[in-house]
Amino acid sequence: MKLLTKTTVYFLLIMLPVFAAGAFYLYTKFNKEIKHETDEELVNDKLQWMRYLDTASVNNPIFSISTPEFNLQPTEKAAQSKHKLKGINIYQEPENTYAPFRQLSQVITLHNNNYELVLRKSLIEKDDLIKNVVFVMLAAFAGLFLFVLLINWLISKSVWKPFYQSLGKIQRLQLNKMEATVFDHTVTHEFNQLNAALNNMTTRIHNDYTSIKELTEDAAHEMQTPLAIAQSKLELLLQDDTLSEAQLQSILISYDELQRLSKLNHNLLLLAKIENQQYPVTEQPNLCAVIEKYLLLFEELIREKDLIIYKEMTDHAPWPLHPALADIMVSNLLGNAIKYNYPNGRIDIRVNANTFSIANTSQLPEIPADILFQRFKKQNTGYTNSNGLGLAIVKKIADSYRLQLHYSFKNGEHVITVTPGL
Repeated sequence: MKLLTKTTVYFLLIMLPVFAAGAFYLYTKFNKEIKHETDEELVNDKLQWMRYLDTASVNNPIFSISTPEFNLQPTEKAAQSKHKLKGINIYQEPENTYAPFRQLSQVITLHNNNYELVLRKSLIEKDDLIKNVVFVMLAAFAGLFLFVLLINWLISKSVWKPFYQSLGKIQRLQLNKMEATVFDHTVTHEFNQLNAALNNMTTRIHNDYTSIKELTEDAAHEMQTPLAIAQSKLELLLQDDTLSEAQLQSILISYDELQRLSKLNHNLLLLAKIENQQYPVTEQPNLCAVIEKYLLLFEELIREKDLIIYKEMTDHAPWPLHPALADIMVSNLLGNAIKYNYPNGRIDIRVNANTFSIANTSQLPEIPADILFQRFKKQNTGYTNSNGLGLAIVKKIADSYRLQLHYSFKNGEHVITVTPGL
């Protein structure tokens, strides 16, 4: 959940009970005031009736009258010094419903006789008034609530805008372009502190990255020269007829290891260049043509093992890769498929604009997923004469160009599938 959304939700959770409590309080207060005003009217009417009845004769028919709003009847009850007020519901025959009334009752003494005086006032109109007031009040509360919510959202969005700008820069950050990334000054102290820390961090990271990059490149280049000299010297020694068979064998082993070291150095330099994004996509090479090229280059190795090659390729399959990296990916995958295959084995190659898969038979077991693409790690001893960088390079190419790399093992076949990412 976004921070702005989270803030808004918390604001809603806090404000809704507050507004509900405020609405309930105002409704209760207003209803109480209506009843109070009605009670005052009833008391005033009682006083008026008392004055009138004091001057009326005993035989006046008013001393025995009953209506929904006025009732005066003789009673044997004792006289009361104070009236009683309460709310009642009276059946209304025309509407066939009960209507709310406010009632005042008191036993009074007139001309030495006791009478029960009952005065009532309808609350129907006042209830309608309350409903209208409540509706207006709720509408006002709703409007105010939405207005406050909108203002809070706009203010929060404006206040948090520098944060999201800095976050966007971090998400788009690239090591080779980090030097040009600057987090701007804002009017908010906390964001200024954050941006200052980010500026310092990116500067340190860029400096470290530049130092490591230069060290890697320099070391790789510097190592190539002594390796080449050592290989040339060993080649000369291999041509010396005065050396014994054991000496020649030792020199040959050293020569092979130097070649392996040279290849390792080259692959490490290649990984560093890929990580540094030194292979921009300037064109989309046809993967089918690259595969055909390497099938031709590996033709002798394929013939030695009598491998069966099955191809299912479209005429043109452009892929978003640097041409050099397309060559490296195909050569590594196809080279492994040939290298770890058995005589009379099979290699299946399928290519189109959306999928590149290569499957090969092998007597070697499934490679554990947790070490498949890791550098210098091959669990099974059957994977000999390998520095473990082939699939690591393919994985690095896939990550750098947002390709999805999937490995599976079924029916004795190792299958690696590459698909463009979303």
